[in-house]
Formats: sequence, C-alpha cells, structure tokens
Amino acid sequence: MIRLGVIGYGGRIHGIIDHVLRRLDPGVRVVGVVDPDEAGTRKRLAEGDRQEAVFYKSVAELVRRAKPDALAIGTRCNLHTPYAIQVARYDLPLFLEKPVAVTMKQAADLEKAFSKSRCQVVVSFPLRVSPLCELARRYLQEGAIGNPVHVAAVNYVPYGTVYWEAPYRDYQITRGLFLQKATHDFDYLAYLMGTPIARIAATATRGHVFGGKKKAGLVCSRCGEQETCLESPQNRRRNQSGGTCSDHPCVYSVDCGEGHQLNEDCSSTLLEFASGAHGVYTQVFYSRRDAASRGATLSGYAGTLSFDWYTNELKRVRHHAPFSAVERAGEGASHFGGDLELGEDFLGVVKGTRASRTPIQAGIQSVYACLAAKESAEKGRFVKVRQVGQA
Repeated sequence: MIRLGVIGYGGRIHGIIDHVLRRLDPGVRVVGVVDPDEAGTRKRLAEGDRQEAVFYKSVAELVRRAKPDALAIGTRCNLHTPYAIQVARYDLPLFLEKPVAVTMKQAADLEKAFSKSRCQVVVSFPLRVSPLCELARRYLQEGAIGNPVHVAAVNYVPYGTVYWEAPYRDYQITRGLFLQKATHDFDYLAYLMGTPIARIAATATRGHVFGGKKKAGLVCSRCGEQETCLESPQNRRRNQSGGTCSDHPCVYSVDCGEGHQLNEDCSSTLLEFASGAHGVYTQVFYSRRDAASRGATLSGYAGTLSFDWYTNELKRVRHHAPFSAVERAGEGASHFGGDLELGEDFLGVVKGTRASRTPIQAGIQSVYACLAAKESAEKGRFVKVRQVGQA
C-alpha cells in the first residue's frame, strides 16, 4: 500500500489519484489531507479514503502524524509555491500541479528551497511525457531533421470558456493564461528543441471576444439574453459548441477582469532558444469543436517533423529523399496519454524504481519563460528569460 498525503484536494488531483494512480496501483490510499473545505473534499474522496483519511491543519502535522509515503499538492495555483516550499523540507516524493509558481518571487523562492532538498518532484507536465511527444523526441535524437532550426507551435483550445466562467478568471490566483496554459507548451518545446528558451517577445489580444461590462455576479439564469447569447446553456447544447451546459457565470461580466488582469482571447510569442534557433507559439481560447489543434512543426536542413495531439498523428518528411511517413497514436487517454506516464513516474519515484522526467527544475524554468512572455506582452519588448541556476 502507498500512503498518500494530499494538500489541496481539488478536482484535478482527485482525477490523478482515482483515475491514474489507482489504475496503475490499486493499493494507493489517501491517509491525510490538508484542505479547509473538509465537507467538500469528503464528497470527492473515494469511499475507502473517506473512512480512512484524516484532516490536518498543517503540512507538518500531516507528515508527523499520518506518516505518508508521498505527498501531492493540488491547491489553487497561487498556493502551489508556499506549500511546495514547506514540502521541500521532507525527504518525500511530491506530485506538484502546474504552474509551480505564479510570480517571479515565488519562482525564485521555490528554486532556492529545492536547491538543497532531497525531495523528488514530479511536476504535472503530461505533454512532455505523452507518447506522441516522446516519439517526436526519439526521431529528433536520431537526426530525423538534423539540427533543429525552427519550430512553429499552436494551441487552439476548444474549451476556452472555462477561463472566463470558472475560478480560472480570478487573476490574483492564476496570473494569466501564459502561466495557466503556455507553461505546458514552453516546457515541451524546450524539451524537444534540446535547449532552453533564452528570449521572448509576446503580444496578447484581450476583450475582443470575452470579458465586458455586464454586471458583477451575473449568471445565465438571471440574464434576459439567454435566447440570443451564444454562450447560454441552451445555445451551447443546441450548437454543440462545448463548455458548461448548466447555469454558469457570465463570460461578458466585469468579474472577468480588465486591462492586463483580463485573460487574453489569444496570445502569441516569438521564441529565441539558447542554441540560436527560434520559433513561434500561438494560443487561441475561443476555438470550438473541430477547430481544436495542439502541436508543433519542427524543421532542420534534413527534414520536417510535425504532430498534433488532437489528431494523434505525427508526420515525418525527409528533405533529401523521396519519403514521407505518418504514424498514429492511441485514442482516449487523459492528456493524450501523458497523465498515465506521469502516474508511472510518480509511483516509480515512490518505489525507488525510476527518476522523474518532469523534475522541479523543469517546472521552474517553464515559469521563468511564462513570466518573461507576460512581461513582454505588457511592455511591448523582448525580455530575457531567467535560467534556473542563474544568480
């Protein structure tokens, strides 16, 4: 049995525990929880855990009294760093949700806390370890395109309304969509290119689609525009356009924020890598249905490699031979199969049989890139990306 302590038992960490870790090892048990919402958490807990799990006031009390084999942090984003810094004091494996930090101070403090820690971390970066990304990495290492010179990556998000109708719209918690979404993509891009992002120029478009002047606290059931609004539950159901099909907060409300504290409808970055190669990345949050796309095209003198997680396909083109090939991955796995890989890694770290492929340094480096993009979009200039280990 693996005794797991959980700090912040939200929906995402519940899914990892119940649908990933227990699928791989039915002996995983939640024995201790730190979460102020005990009633809500007990409803989410599996039946066996509901009886066994004890709630504690602090991480120190949880570790001392529950004696867990490992810990997981699934709090809201602004609390990932404070709790991770506390966990760094213990020699216990940690599953840490992304983004690992939301401000430069948090990221720097986190790096300092883990610089001498023996705590092994699995950061929740499922894209990096997904089978499709690993296949692309293998091809690149075998020289399929030669030295990577350029990459173009996209993320057309078909469920983007969640960033205006759920707690994700609270800027004080999330600090924007570079940190919420691009943190995944900057990580896998640097991983595939084999070199960190050194400099970023970014731009963002806000308020053209979502956000607005509707009154605070407005929900669909109290709005007179339900018949005409494309985001009402009935129109979402009718149009099969996705999103929450029950009563939900207005995506055009002042509650969504304003200025730089309003999530962007779309944003783009120009990336310069330490190797001298460069690339572009764009994320779009108003896409729907079959417009969904997430993946990258990498090119070098010898060839081009492209893949898309939504089509589950990878295409290799040889530039100097009359051959092209398409490979297809399996369907239906959470985060394109990456969550199962993260689960395998975490259980392996707990059992001492493998090392993390998404260590804390990767999480921190991604945050540094996201913060540079955020600063660039606000100030309209190139920004150097701080590197892990840099004074």
